[in-house]
Amino acid sequence: MITELGHFALILAFLVAIVQTVVPLVGAQKRWSGWMAMAEPAATAQFLLTAFAFGALVWAFVVSDFSLRVVVSNSHSAKPMLYKISGTWGNHEGSMLLWVLIVTLFGAMAAWFGGGLPPTLKARVLSVQAAIAVAFFAFILFTSNPFERLAVPPFDGRDLNPLLQDPGLAFHPPFLYLGYVGLSMAFSFAVAALIEGRVDAAWARWVRPWTLAAWVFLTIGIALGSWWAYYELGWGGFWFWDPVENASFMPWLLAAALLHSAIVVEKREALKSWTILLAIIAFGFSLIGTFIVRSGILTSVHAFANDPERGVFILAILAFFIGGALTLFAARAQAMEAKGVFGMVSRESALVVNNILLAVSCFVVFFGTLWPIVAEMGFGRKLSVGAPFFNAAFTPFMVALGLILPLGSMLPWKRGKLGKVAWSLRYAFGLALALAIIVWVMQTGRSALAPVGLFLGAWITFGAAVDLWSRTGRKGSLSRLMRLPRADWGKAVAHSGLGITMFAIAGLMAWEVEDIRVARIGEPFEVGGFTLTLEDVRRVEGPNYLSTMGTVTLERNGRFITTLHPEKRDYPVARMPTTEAAIDYRFTRDVYVVIGDQQADGNWTMRTYIKPFANWIWGGSILMALGGVLSLSDRRFRVAAGARKTPSTGVPAE
Repeated sequence: MITELGHFALILAFLVAIVQTVVPLVGAQKRWSGWMAMAEPAATAQFLLTAFAFGALVWAFVVSDFSLRVVVSNSHSAKPMLYKISGTWGNHEGSMLLWVLIVTLFGAMAAWFGGGLPPTLKARVLSVQAAIAVAFFAFILFTSNPFERLAVPPFDGRDLNPLLQDPGLAFHPPFLYLGYVGLSMAFSFAVAALIEGRVDAAWARWVRPWTLAAWVFLTIGIALGSWWAYYELGWGGFWFWDPVENASFMPWLLAAALLHSAIVVEKREALKSWTILLAIIAFGFSLIGTFIVRSGILTSVHAFANDPERGVFILAILAFFIGGALTLFAARAQAMEAKGVFGMVSRESALVVNNILLAVSCFVVFFGTLWPIVAEMGFGRKLSVGAPFFNAAFTPFMVALGLILPLGSMLPWKRGKLGKVAWSLRYAFGLALALAIIVWVMQTGRSALAPVGLFLGAWITFGAAVDLWSRTGRKGSLSRLMRLPRADWGKAVAHSGLGITMFAIAGLMAWEVEDIRVARIGEPFEVGGFTLTLEDVRRVEGPNYLSTMGTVTLERNGRFITTLHPEKRDYPVARMPTTEAAIDYRFTRDVYVVIGDQQADGNWTMRTYIKPFANWIWGGSILMALGGVLSLSDRRFRVAAGARKTPSTGVPAE
C-alpha cells in the first residue's frame, strides 16, 4: 500500500511541477500577483510529495519488499541495514528519484528563503526550477519507474553491488547530487535574469550563496568518492581519471569559476555575460555527467546503467535546457552591458585569469573524457585516454592558478600596483621557496614534482594567511583578526585547503613506494624502511560475504607498530569478489597492504605501498569545504540580497 501511495505522490508531484512551470511564468509576464504567488505553495507541495515518494521507496528497501523490481535487483534480506537504506540510491531508478527530490528541495528552499527577491524574478526562478523537475519526473515515470511491481515476487533479492556496500559510498551519492543539482539553482537564476532582461549586483548576491552551497557539496562528494576509491578498490590510487570521476570534477571546476566571476558582477558590475554563461554551462556539465553515468556511452566502474534509450532521453533534456538557455542568452546579449571599468593590474583582471584557467582546464578534462568516443566514431579507432594525458594536460593550468592566486587575492579592485602586492607577500614567497629548496636537496636524485608541489602549496597557504592578516589594518591585532567577517575567513581557509591538497598530491605521486611480491607465511620482508610479515591467512564469514583474511604485522627498526588485516571478500548472492585493503593511517604517511591470490606453492601475492601525505589530500578537501561553509554562514550572504528589494512595478515587461 505504501509503495502505491509513493507512486501516486510521484505522479501528483509531476502534475504540480507542470502547473508551477506555467502559471507563475505567465503571471510574471502579465504582472498578475496572484499567479506569481502560486509558485511558493506549489514548490512546497512538490517537495513534500516527492519526499513522501522517496520515503516510500526507502521503506520498501528497509522491509525488503521484493514485490518491487528495484528492491529485488539491489537488495537482500541478509544485508546490513545501512546498506539496505543506501541501496535506495545505489541504483539507477532510486538515484534518479533522489536527483529529483533534491531539485524540488532547492526549489522549495528558494520559495522559503527568497523573501528578498523581486516578485517577478522569484516567480520566474521557481518556474524554471519546476521545468527542470518536470523533465526529470517525466524521465522517471516513463523510463525509470522505481515503483514497478513484479507479477511473481522472488523469495529474496539479488543483493546490492558489493563495491557499493561501504560507508563511503553510502554517503557519497547524496552529497554529489546536492552539488550537481544545486547548480540547477544558478541555472534557474541565470535564465530568469535573461527573461527579465536584467543582470546586476543584486542578482549576483542572490546567486552566489546557491552556487557556493553547490560547490561545497560537490567538494565533499568528490572527496568521499576519492577516499572510497583509495581504500576500497585496492588499486592503491585516489584518482583514476575515470569518466564518471571526471563527470563530477568538471562541474566543480566551473562552479569555482562561477563563484569568482559572480564576485566581479557583485562588486564591479562587470563580466555579466560571462557569469550568466558560466551558470548555464556549469549546470550543462552536471547534465552531461548524468548522461555519462546512465547512458552506457562510456565504460566506468561507477556507472549506474547501460541503457542507450535512457541516455537519449537525458540527451534530449540536455539539448532542450542548455540549447534553450544559450539561445535566450544570444537574444539578450544587449541587456548585459558591463558597467565597471578596470585596469590590467587589478583584482578583476586576476579573477578573469582565474576563470580562464578553470574553464580551460575543465574543457581539457572534457576533451580527454570524450576523445575515445570521437576517435571510434570518426576514425574507427579504439583508444583509451588515461592518467598520463590528464596529468600532462591538466597540471600546467593548476600550476599557473597556484602561482597567481595569492597575488590576485590581494590586488585592489579597479586598479592596483603589482609590485606593492608582491612586496607584501615577500616573506610568504621566500618561506615557500626555502621549503622547496630544502626538500629538493634532501631528495637527491628524484624529480622536481614534490618540491614544486610543496612550493605551490606553501605559497598559497602562506599567501592566504598574509591576505587575512592584511585585512586587520596597519595596526593588526589578534582581536581584529578574530572579528573579521566569516567570508574572509572562509576564503583563507578554502585557499589554504587547495594549497594543502596540491602539495599532498605532488608529494604522494613523487615519493610513493610500491612493492609487489609473493610472500611466505612467517617470513619478513622490507618495504620503504618498514618490515612486514605475513603471519597467517584464514577464512572468515561476514554478514553476507566470505572473506580470505590475512594477518600482517608491521614494524619499523624492530619496533612493533600495528597488525593489518587485508581481505579478499566473496559475495555469494551477487557472485562478485572485492578487495579490502588494510591501511595503517598516520599523519605523514600510510602503509597500504593488499592480499592477492594463493600460489601453487601455498604462498600469497601481496602488494604493499608506502604513501606519504595521503591523508592530507582529504584533509585539504575538508578545509576547502569548511571554507565554503564559513563563507555561507556570513550574515552578509543572508541579508545582502534583501537589502536591495526592487518593487515588481520597476521590472519592464517584455
